[in-house]
Amino acid sequence: MAGSAIVVDQLTKRFGSVTALDRVGFAVPAGTVFGLLGPNGAGKTTAIRILTTLLRPDHGSATVLGLDVVRNAAAVRHQIGLAGQYAAVDEHLTGRENLRLIGRLAQLRRVELRARADQLLTRFGLAEAASRPVRTYSGGMRRRLDVAAALVARPPVLFLDEPTTGLDLLSRNELWAVIRELVADGTTVVLTTQYLEEADRLTDRVAVIDRGRVIADDTAAALKMRLGSTVVEFDMADEQAAAGAAVALAGGRGPRPERERSHIRLTSNDSSAVLIDALHTLEVSRLRPVAVQVRAPSLDDVFLLLTGHHAEDTQAGAGERQGGEAA
Repeated sequence: MAGSAIVVDQLTKRFGSVTALDRVGFAVPAGTVFGLLGPNGAGKTTAIRILTTLLRPDHGSATVLGLDVVRNAAAVRHQIGLAGQYAAVDEHLTGRENLRLIGRLAQLRRVELRARADQLLTRFGLAEAASRPVRTYSGGMRRRLDVAAALVARPPVLFLDEPTTGLDLLSRNELWAVIRELVADGTTVVLTTQYLEEADRLTDRVAVIDRGRVIADDTAAALKMRLGSTVVEFDMADEQAAAGAAVALAGGRGPRPERERSHIRLTSNDSSAVLIDALHTLEVSRLRPVAVQVRAPSLDDVFLLLTGHHAEDTQAGAGERQGGEAA
């Protein structure tokens, strides 16, 4: 596809009797952040490992910058950077030594790699810690160094596999800022995540993956518009009260209620009318919520609508476990 840095078509991967990817297809526009969103075991990491030439697909095809990931694997590796789920830096080396080592492996000239290492250490806020062993770094510092290592050779395409897992909010925000800077400079970023907020704030487009299949592919805004403009939520005293509230609301004029334990959710384009009607229905039925919230839809609402479960559900798929790591 014209203007696409990555094109995936009918990609399929099986581990024994388990299908980790089932005819997956999507395209990533150049110079954007593309999100692969889904729970552990959905197939995200398997897709990344195929796109970065670490796994061969059973069927289908994928290209990165026009290069086939199977037939042109060596050429693909020269065009990409990869930061996996866990920091892959050597904790016994300093931050500067780690980046220079990566530069030597990438066959950069000695003068160039020294300048590049110092440039990245400054850009990622690690200059003051550059001479310290990585074992003394915090988790956020290690993740930033890992992303810096993936950028030593200036790859036009960067893969980030759940880069903020385990990081505190401050470290996540710092890494998000770096990703935005990279895209502003023209880098194409493919990001896998379980965090709905992360996908919402960073991505230009999202492919939602569940059980090895792409079940939605659009902008975050367009996906949320499927639900309407507003979500009205009621927390009831217990599950029995919530069940009664769901029955009462289902018989009213408003949208169909969704119940999860003691929680009731209504989605609509007319929040005020829905809220008033719902409160009246519950009052008539002598069912009073303990909390009420009116908010904009989130990607978690979208995922729940599409799959019937939350994106943060963390039951790893058997296919991913056999493949070596959870997606």
